[in-house]
Amino acid sequence: MPQPPAASTLDGRRALVTGGASGIGAAVATRLAELGAQVTVLDRDEEQAADVAATIGGDHAGIDLTDGDAIDALDVDADILVNSAGIQHVAPLEDFEPDRFRLIHRLMLEAPFRLTRRLLPGMYDRGFGRVVHISSVHGHRASPYKSAYVSAKHGLEGLSKVIALEGSGRGVTSNTVCPGYVRTPLVEGQIADQARTHGIGESEVLDRVLLAKTPVQRLVEPTEVADLVCFLCGPGTDSITGSAFVMDGGWTAA
Repeated sequence: MPQPPAASTLDGRRALVTGGASGIGAAVATRLAELGAQVTVLDRDEEQAADVAATIGGDHAGIDLTDGDAIDALDVDADILVNSAGIQHVAPLEDFEPDRFRLIHRLMLEAPFRLTRRLLPGMYDRGFGRVVHISSVHGHRASPYKSAYVSAKHGLEGLSKVIALEGSGRGVTSNTVCPGYVRTPLVEGQIADQARTHGIGESEVLDRVLLAKTPVQRLVEPTEVADLVCFLCGPGTDSITGSAFVMDGGWTAA
C-alpha cells in the first residue's frame, strides 16, 4: 500500500470527518490531525466527538446525519471531506423494515451527497478538494441479509464517480476506500444479529460468516484504513480520482 504523506504535509488544510467519534472515523481524524490538518469531527455522539476533537486539537459538532435540514444548516467549510459515518442492520429482505432501509440510505448515501454539495463551491474556488468516502467491499460484492447496507454502498460508489467527473479540472478528487470487515464497534455490534440470522453461535460468526470469504484471515485495523485515506488526501494525488481502493484481504480476488 502507498505510504501516507509525511508529517505536516496537510498544514493549512481543513478537514471534515463524519462518524469521527469512534472506529474508522476517529482513526482518520487522528491521522489527518497528525499530518497538520485542522479537523472537525461530526458525529451524533457529541460527547465522544468532543473527546476525540480535544485529543487531536480539533473542533466538533453533534449532528444527526440522517436529518437533511440539520446538514444544510451546518456552518462548515473544508478542503477535505471524509464520509465515514455508517450503521448496519442484518435481516432477511422480507423482514427488513422499510423505515430502517430508508434510514440507512439517508445516513450512508444522502448525507455524503448533501455534505459534498455544501463543500464543493469552496473547494472549486480554492482549486483544491479531496473527497474520500469510506465505502466497503460491499460496494462491490453482496452478502445476504444486508439489503440496505449493500445497496447504499453500491450507490456511494456511483456518487463518488460522478463527483470525480464534475470535479475534474477544478482541483477536486473523489475516491472510495473499500475495506472488508474492520475491527470497529459497527462490526462487533452485528455479531449477535449474524448469529441469530444464520442460526449459529456468536463465537462462530467471525470464522464462518465475517471472514469466510477472506484469504487473509484477520480483521482490518482502523489505522490501516486511515493511512490509505490520508495518502489520497496528500500530495501527488491530483490524478487519482474516480477510483475505488479495495482493502479486503483478498475477498474480491477469490
